[in-house]
Amino acid sequence: MTHDPPTEAPEQATTRAPSVVVVNTGHGKGKSTAAFGMVMRAVARDWRVAVIQFIKSGNWHVGEEKTAKRLGVEWWAIGEGFTWDSSNLSEDQAVAAEAWRHARAVITAGEHRLVVLDEVTYPMNWGWIDGDEVVQTLRSRPAQVNIVATGRDAPAALVDVADTVTEMVNVKHAFDRGVRAMRGIDY
Repeated sequence: MTHDPPTEAPEQATTRAPSVVVVNTGHGKGKSTAAFGMVMRAVARDWRVAVIQFIKSGNWHVGEEKTAKRLGVEWWAIGEGFTWDSSNLSEDQAVAAEAWRHARAVITAGEHRLVVLDEVTYPMNWGWIDGDEVVQTLRSRPAQVNIVATGRDAPAALVDVADTVTEMVNVKHAFDRGVRAMRGIDY
């Protein structure tokens, strides 16, 4: 598919917001990776940053976590991983609820300019955390706190509260051919 090059500049944004809510969703790859790119931008601006991972556990040894911690990012990897890896879903639900309590405290304290809620859509959709409470917390957050929420199937209320929503679309994925996730590329 080809497109003609633009001949006019896009309209200029005229409003300066103190903060935004960004949602990266969809079935394509790169939702968390895009959020972690924003983490690097925020760190470069000397912002205080927190990442709370609701699904990926410390067992994943996510490369971004190692680098971000070296840069002073506060990072909490919570849970055992995806549900198909779980040995106890009830325990995972309790851990997700605790993760949300922690995330809510971080957001409402207002000490971080950027808070990433990585894979938060999963526990919201499974009913493990109260989606209405998540949305209300985002709506009433301190003015300077930016939020990035990631995960498939973002609930409508989360999409509604967001200023920017990106839908990642899966065009082609190596996993569909049986290729396992690779350290350094996928995590």
